[in-house]
Amino acid sequence: MKRLFSLAAFLFILLHFQAVAGSSLPVTRSIGAPVGFAAACAKYKWLCGRMAAQQLNDQAGTALLQKVNRAVNGRIIPAEDRSSSGNRDVWSLPVAGRGDCEDYALQKMKDLIEAGFPSNRLALSVVIGPHDQNHVVLIARTDGGDYVLDNLTNAVRLWRMTGYTFLATQDFQSRTGWRVTLAGPRAGEFS
Repeated sequence: MKRLFSLAAFLFILLHFQAVAGSSLPVTRSIGAPVGFAAACAKYKWLCGRMAAQQLNDQAGTALLQKVNRAVNGRIIPAEDRSSSGNRDVWSLPVAGRGDCEDYALQKMKDLIEAGFPSNRLALSVVIGPHDQNHVVLIARTDGGDYVLDNLTNAVRLWRMTGYTFLATQDFQSRTGWRVTLAGPRAGEFS
């Protein structure tokens, strides 16, 4: 009987792990891009275009994600950036080693693309972050699932393991577009 229970427990854990590990963020209808994204798209061709890349296996891809996440988090100092009028968030690469969440995410995307990570497997995502504020992270799609690169932690985690509620995500295929995501602990509040 103990063996049967142990086998059942093992299968439950394995199935749960596979369901979490292989999951991609669910997306639905199109939605307008966040303010500031269009200007960044026009400025940085790699952000919205398709770039040729090598095919990375999951082990090499995950190691690259961790390396880039730690490196960018370590070299940028958190700072708010606003337009000269002060009422609009600026989406740009970090300036003078300073930037806010989307600046970190843009830098990580640029570094990953330059390192050979496929651009059509990277997307920005707006989430509800700590203190119920909108926050931008980078999503990296691997065969093992969608991983989150975040300026608030050096850990690269599967999206389900972050505790974030995902609101909208850059379209992986049509890179100028955005899609409604609504996934995570508070998603029901927004549907």
